[in-house]
Amino acid sequence: MPDRYAIMVGSGWDGMGSEASGAEITTRFGVPSAPVHRQQFGDHEVLTLARHGQGHVLPPHRINYRANILALKELGASAVIALNTVGVITAVAAPGEIALPDQLIDYTWGREQTLFDGHRGDVQHIDFSEPFSPRLRAALGEAADRSGVSCHKGGVYAATQGPRLETAAEVERLARDGADFVGMTVMPEASLAREAGLDYACVALIVNHAAGRSDEPIHEALKVHTQGARDATQSVLEAFFGAL
Repeated sequence: MPDRYAIMVGSGWDGMGSEASGAEITTRFGVPSAPVHRQQFGDHEVLTLARHGQGHVLPPHRINYRANILALKELGASAVIALNTVGVITAVAAPGEIALPDQLIDYTWGREQTLFDGHRGDVQHIDFSEPFSPRLRAALGEAADRSGVSCHKGGVYAATQGPRLETAAEVERLARDGADFVGMTVMPEASLAREAGLDYACVALIVNHAAGRSDEPIHEALKVHTQGARDATQSVLEAFFGAL
């Protein structure tokens, strides 16, 4: 059976997956952040869901990640491409570019981390050695090559609690821990997708240097670099779905 793809839409994507109309669905963990939409990429219909809700109203720690993942699964998704904005910590890439991380470190706390909550079915201990699907990452990397987009293949994503940005000292600790990028929404999204049996890969849109890594003010950098990273991602998605 062919894959049915979903895109988990992140920050800076007004107009993709955030409109008021769309499929309303309720899961056993409640309602997702927003209605689920169907968007055409060439000949392929793709599910889209805005993780921060309509109008970007949900901070990272208040997102119902469990409902989001289950809504996509119940509507037929077998693979999720997650769009996540990040700050870059190391010199592996620059703002305005994108990356396909292959590892993560979870610094979040207090979020509902599992579908196996002790009330519904047997507990399973998933293998999370490789948190992102190698198959899906490879296909996205090939799409980046075909579209001529500068894309770093690999790297470690540090998932922090938010919604505030990190201090320079905290970013220095992340660097010592081996992180290349810092964001707020890959976890528990990635592990929940694994529990639900969905392939999952992150397209990291690099929109600024992390705190203390550049003299450029972070919010000024966001204004300058977000559109470039978004355009690069759009090109990769079009090449990815065009090759299916």
